[in-house]
Amino acid sequence: MRVVIVTESFPPDVNGVAHCALQTARHLVDRGHVPLVVAPATAAGNGPDAQAPCPVVRVPSIPLPGYPQVRVALPSRRVAAAITEHRADIVHLASPFILGVRGMAAAARLRIPAVAIYQTDLAGYARTYISAGEAAAWRRIRSVHAAADRTLAPSSAAQRDLEAHGVPRVQLWQRGVDTVRFRPDLRDEAMRRELAPNGELIVGYVGRLAPEKHVELLAGACGLEGVRVVVVGDGPSEPTLRSALPGAAFLGRRTGDELARIFASLDVFVHTGPFETFCQTVQEAMASGVPVVAPAAGGPLDLVAHGRTGLLVPPGDTAAFRDAVQTLVSDRALRHEYGTAARALVEGRTWAAVGDQLIGHYADVLAARRTAVAA
Repeated sequence: MRVVIVTESFPPDVNGVAHCALQTARHLVDRGHVPLVVAPATAAGNGPDAQAPCPVVRVPSIPLPGYPQVRVALPSRRVAAAITEHRADIVHLASPFILGVRGMAAAARLRIPAVAIYQTDLAGYARTYISAGEAAAWRRIRSVHAAADRTLAPSSAAQRDLEAHGVPRVQLWQRGVDTVRFRPDLRDEAMRRELAPNGELIVGYVGRLAPEKHVELLAGACGLEGVRVVVVGDGPSEPTLRSALPGAAFLGRRTGDELARIFASLDVFVHTGPFETFCQTVQEAMASGVPVVAPAAGGPLDLVAHGRTGLLVPPGDTAAFRDAVQTLVSDRALRHEYGTAARALVEGRTWAAVGDQLIGHYADVLAARRTAVAA
């Protein structure tokens, strides 16, 4: 198949949309298909895409006001031109909102089937950033996804949200995790001594530092005796979080093998954001054999088996996060039990396995389109 992946973000960006688009392109190449990526230009311009396994067409972009690490694509004819020149059999829309809208319009005009990947809780972000606009966000989500031949939701919670807001033809497609890179035996005692020189247990968060992530909910854990909170990531909330989380170590953005060593060196992983459609960092922690504390909302509901691989707590409840962390840090045997079960639960969720599922969705959509044309 010849596939055009139109994505709102792509490496060197570090986020769930970029990572999933990259893994999808890699898997398509590995299976003998021919992908092309269309993505916003980076801040450095249209330089070589060293990580990309296939050609990448970059569309002019500008930084998002107030969050310059995020680039927003500008209107461009390059999207339709790329789809046409690649002779696409199918268009893959990764978290479509701005660039993906143009991709969907081009696919419809060219009568090429499209699969839309729902990945970002834009309605939740609207509530966070502008205290309104949730209904408008859902109208946009519905209009884009309703035009696609199939929408793939990353979790059962996301699937329910989409269906409740009138999005048709929704099916579940979860995300993979690199169980070779993220694994328990990477636990690094030298790193642990550096992060917790007094032998504290290490409680970590990995992700963007932005308002919708509510990392300030770790404040209770910062006050626990014998605990060192470690925060990995960057973003506009970092200055306020440094004040809100006294004693926490802020490591900035870390990636690749270094990030895998950090994950494996944690005693407890905490994710605080309530607007996750999936939450890849939870899977990476689980693959690293680390018990998880997460809000009982969105993607973590599918990922964390409460009382078996970690603990789910009410979203937004600082005391509940603190108490869940206390339960785990005070019981070494429980941490080991949960961490071992977490690793076992995700071992089959490889990118190859979920990539093959995605190709199956493509094949279904193409077959349905052929049947409709023949009818």
